[in-house]
Amino acid sequence: MANTVKINSGNTKMVAHQGLFGLERGNTNLAFVAAGNREKYFGIETDVHRTADGKYVCIHDSNTVSVSGVDMDVESSTFDELRSVRLKDVIGIPGRVDVRIPSLEEYIGICHYYGKVSVLELKTPFTPEQVKEIIDIIDGLGHLQDTIFISFHKCDIEAVRQYLPDHRAQFLTCAWNDDVKQFVTDMKCDIDICYPPLTKEAFDEMKAMGLEVNIWTVDDPALAEKYVSWGADYITSNILE
Repeated sequence: MANTVKINSGNTKMVAHQGLFGLERGNTNLAFVAAGNREKYFGIETDVHRTADGKYVCIHDSNTVSVSGVDMDVESSTFDELRSVRLKDVIGIPGRVDVRIPSLEEYIGICHYYGKVSVLELKTPFTPEQVKEIIDIIDGLGHLQDTIFISFHKCDIEAVRQYLPDHRAQFLTCAWNDDVKQFVTDMKCDIDICYPPLTKEAFDEMKAMGLEVNIWTVDDPALAEKYVSWGADYITSNILE
């Protein structure tokens, strides 16, 4: 039977990557509910894109082909067009009627229902006005205080800061250098870093700066428990619980 892999996470908060991608097609309501049903998860991560008709959907790539076999550009397609696409399930079987692209509202609603923090990746360089639209949607659903915004794009973090000066935000990066240090200092945000280049020296410097550190995407139990021993604040994983 498919299940999560349990680890001793100590005080580290576990975040389910794209929902629970190790068990269900990532960034679907199935994956979000699978994570929501497991008490150990602190948060559920997803990626948000804007459609051609100004709605917001949860999908990793800017094209649907890798998850469905249908070649459709997300930003230039309407919500209804995207919603009509049936995705492959996690083991690659296409055409399931229940595996579709979720709306931002559905994702937030599931997080809210199960009492999980939304770890929301702003996937593209949005305009400040679009970031405000996203904020307003989440606020309208009563979940803003339980949302952490993350992004690789500096403009998105800057837009979050424009409207939410003190809100939780994490800058996504694969590097730890002077430019990143300056940016997170200026934005008063935390760090969400991929694990392959992460060293203990860099981690210790992040903590000395007062940053919360989220490490992604860690699926190896021994590696995750090493980061727990370092004092990682969050670990984002496809399968570890």
